[in-house]
Amino acid sequence: MTSFSLPLLDSSDPRVALKMENRIRNIFVTQTEDTRHRKGESINLTSAETETSSRDLNVGVNTLQKTLILRKQAELDEVNKQLALKWQEFTSCAAALAQRRSELEIQQQQTKERVMKFEKFVAENEVKRRRALKTCETTRKQNILKQRATEGLTEQLEQLQARKKILKERMEKYKIFEDYLMKTLDYLPGNYLDSGSESLVMPIIRRHEILSVTHQELLQRLGRMEEEVEHGQRQLQDMKQEHSIRKLMANKEVTELLSELETLKEKNKQAEVNLQLEQGLSREKLEEVGRLLMAISNLAEQCYLPAYGPLESMNVLMMMDMVKEYILDQADTERRARRLKESASAMTSTTVVADKRARASMKSIRSKTIFKSSSKVSRKTETFS
Repeated sequence: MTSFSLPLLDSSDPRVALKMENRIRNIFVTQTEDTRHRKGESINLTSAETETSSRDLNVGVNTLQKTLILRKQAELDEVNKQLALKWQEFTSCAAALAQRRSELEIQQQQTKERVMKFEKFVAENEVKRRRALKTCETTRKQNILKQRATEGLTEQLEQLQARKKILKERMEKYKIFEDYLMKTLDYLPGNYLDSGSESLVMPIIRRHEILSVTHQELLQRLGRMEEEVEHGQRQLQDMKQEHSIRKLMANKEVTELLSELETLKEKNKQAEVNLQLEQGLSREKLEEVGRLLMAISNLAEQCYLPAYGPLESMNVLMMMDMVKEYILDQADTERRARRLKESASAMTSTTVVADKRARASMKSIRSKTIFKSSSKVSRKTETFS
């Protein structure tokens, strides 16, 4: 920003020094030298008086001009100082704004990165949730199948336990016969079993052996089934715990979704309020357009021209054209009347002519402003239509 300053004047310059001399009365400083000479010639002054008055006037004019120049120079220096201060303030404000803008851009970039990370986190959580739901559904189906298998095994175990109880009771019932047979075998000779003849006791012994082996197998099978039942019960407990945990997570997600729903409801309410405000603004615009149309119709009634037909069948554009033509006709008529008056009063004084010209210029300015306002109104009506 450059500033222009006038050259400084040295106070030691003899031209700057004020010279007070006796002036001759009836001499105006604002008059030019030629005018003063012409007036001096018309008054028939002497040459000595003319030279003295011209010298005094030149000295007074130079002194006044130099004083004004010094004042303007001081004012200009003050203005330059103020401009320099304003320029410093402007540069400091611009630097602060640039720094603030860079900080805002950095914050905006950080916000975008956070939003992208959050969206990525949400997408990953959604994938994990779907995977967990799928795993939960698969596990639930497996648990149902295992529960059914466990129920079947439990039923078989109950049947086997009932059978075991019956067999145990039967064994206790036939225990005395077994003891009797064992004692009988103790009293029999050693070569009794080696004889070729079949004994009646051997089938009973073999049957007993087979039953004892079967009993052992059943006991082993029962132990294995009990272990399987216990393992199934432990799995069932684990599944119940996992189900409760997932239920809690689902409740948490439902709570979060409900909070999001509440926020969305609040946003919808705010959007409805904004929509109502916009509708109110559009209603005000319509009212303004109605007022404009009413003003146009009033102007058309005042500026009615029969050449355009009946007023009721006209649209807004025709009304504006009619008002425009009426204003132009009035302006033309006024211009012609002014010309006639100017031609009639051509010999009047210059002050009257200047006054009439000023009035004519004011009227032309009014007509131009009216024409411009009418054109603006017509453009507005075209845009609204």
